[in-house]
Amino acid sequence: MRNWRATTAAIAVVSALALATACSSENEDDGGSGGDSGGSGGGSTASELSGTIAGAGASSQDAAQQAWMAGFLGANPDVTITYDPSGSGAGREQFIAGGATAFAGSDAYLDDEELAAATERCGEVVEVPVYVSPIAVVFNLPGIDSLNLSAETIAGIFDQKITKWNDEAIAADNPDADLPDLAITPVNRSDDSGTTENFTEYLATVAPDAWPHEASDVWPVDGGEAAQGTSGVIQAVTGGEGTIGYADASQAGDLGTASVQVGDEFVPYSPEAAAAVLEVSERAEGRGEYDFAFDLARDTTEAGTYPIVLVSYGLACTSYDDADTAELVKAYFDYIISEEGQAAAAETAGSAPISDALREQLQTAVDAIGSAS
Repeated sequence: MRNWRATTAAIAVVSALALATACSSENEDDGGSGGDSGGSGGGSTASELSGTIAGAGASSQDAAQQAWMAGFLGANPDVTITYDPSGSGAGREQFIAGGATAFAGSDAYLDDEELAAATERCGEVVEVPVYVSPIAVVFNLPGIDSLNLSAETIAGIFDQKITKWNDEAIAADNPDADLPDLAITPVNRSDDSGTTENFTEYLATVAPDAWPHEASDVWPVDGGEAAQGTSGVIQAVTGGEGTIGYADASQAGDLGTASVQVGDEFVPYSPEAAAAVLEVSERAEGRGEYDFAFDLARDTTEAGTYPIVLVSYGLACTSYDDADTAELVKAYFDYIISEEGQAAAAETAGSAPISDALREQLQTAVDAIGSAS
């Protein structure tokens, strides 16, 4: 499994601080639900935390990270956090390399080689699902807001075998739609992307005959149109006509979206349907005690599930070189997985909050974040 720049990251922190100031009065009576590290006190107690930590990674987490920074910095005004949404692949590379990046966000869990390298950097790796969201199949067709699409049809479109919007495969599942005789322009990510890997894994698992490619964070099909990051895909689809792409559903905006076939029904995306897939999935085997990577049940036929789902992870260490860095990362992750933190992400980014049962398991991993000093 596998995925704006420094100026954007700085803007994100400024935005987070501004939002924190606006929201602090609302949080004073909230009490929080995280641990005792000062990360989620909602302003009810003075925080003794101070210092700076930097993170990087999945662009899909950007809105959620801004919400988390807002809440955390509101309770910890002497802390500075930056997050560069440079993409999952870049985030994993920076985290493994160490240096200034204390934590990372990734739209897919570390592969075996990456996990080994990360373990060398920081002892046991903490890998926890912090952001659960559907990946929307978005399109731009005049007068059409929604379509039903099977996995085979989606695969045919993105493999450039289905090239017209009035193709019989699309028409068969949408008998009441006035489909235009218009060329389809598929838009994919140009950067190494966890969103791409999650999307291609779905196609490879559910429609292997129509998608003759392996799951990968690098787009495997030549041609079409490529765009950088989640925002780039959305801009490209919005700016064209007859375009179709895939992106974190929180960024879908006013674009048309597809309901995907699950068993005998077509299921539209929603946070609840995305979370339902995680509930029927199994934890990956052969990994560390604090590694909560999941092998997602893409081919589920469970009613009400949406299988094109992105589970984005937070990466941290159990043994940082610097004790102050460890304290800040632990406090920040404690807030992220808290009920308050998950609610903030849900409100801002439309993600699905993790369940109380899963939070209890993840807390053991967050509590293990520490330092060698």
